[in-house]
Amino acid sequence: MWQIGTDIPILAANLTSMYHTHTLQERIADELAELRIPEQPANLYEPVRYMLQIGGKRIRPLLTLMAADLFSISDMEAAVPAAVAVELFHNFSLVHDDIMDNAPLRRGHRTVHEKWNPNIGILSGDNLLIMAYAQLAKCPANNLPAILETFNTMAAQVCEGQQLDMDFERSATVGIDDYLHMIRLKTSVLLGAALKMGALLAGANKADAQLIYDFGVGVGIAFQLQDDILDVYGDPEQFGKQRGGDILANKKTYLLVKALEMADTATRSTLNDWLADHSNPLDKIRNVTAIYDALGIRSEVEAAKQLHVKQAYTALDALPVEVARKTPLRELAYRLLNRGQ
Repeated sequence: MWQIGTDIPILAANLTSMYHTHTLQERIADELAELRIPEQPANLYEPVRYMLQIGGKRIRPLLTLMAADLFSISDMEAAVPAAVAVELFHNFSLVHDDIMDNAPLRRGHRTVHEKWNPNIGILSGDNLLIMAYAQLAKCPANNLPAILETFNTMAAQVCEGQQLDMDFERSATVGIDDYLHMIRLKTSVLLGAALKMGALLAGANKADAQLIYDFGVGVGIAFQLQDDILDVYGDPEQFGKQRGGDILANKKTYLLVKALEMADTATRSTLNDWLADHSNPLDKIRNVTAIYDALGIRSEVEAAKQLHVKQAYTALDALPVEVARKTPLRELAYRLLNRGQ
């Protein structure tokens, strides 16, 4: 699963909000630290504790509490269990995704299946999901049906997105619409659901809850497009990843899909030759990047990103809430979508 963000400094305090963003971040950290995780069996619970302790930026649960605060929730505690559930689900998905991707590192530390083994990774990931549902059960009874519907729909869609991503690895006919659909499911719906649950717990009506969901989905898609750009053009020191990693893995990104769509026959043949070449990684990165440059692919991705940014802000602007109360969400989105630049 693609990981979002760094610690995000908010440009200005939310003066009309009941809670400052840093207060919400601290509340999430405290709640995660206080989770009662059994000691035995050690091979089941130590990986859970490890995964929750190795970092992460907690952007998704923060969005849940920010959405609740946006709609003037009177008691933030009502939204905390849902925020914790979102973070537990996210970590569950990361543990399982790392197994499927055979990834050695997560957040600069050994992945669970590398530190223990894949079977332990599967079980401990399953347990994180069970823990998420235990948190959801703490939500107010009158909100629980809508919360569960939102959460369960999101969880199924994330699995669908992960399967599509794996299917794309073996497909030569992935189109732009296919790619955008996949990243919407795999990455974006979790942001949307995190916001929607916070809004519902704060008493938002269905229309407003849908608007803030749409805001989250738009930001999530734009974020992934930014991630695709940074993999090729970002500063590794700022981005925190190896430049060209997606190129070396022949990963279906917006850049590659668009290049295959735009290239003439000769250029497409050259690009496919480089995709099949694993002999010289640096040459592969340099030559594929040169093809992207010649086709103007970066500007194509930037334009697509800005389209989804516009759609996200249009949804946020449509909410019948004071502009000042929406400022922290707008600023957080800005920071996420302009990182690495």
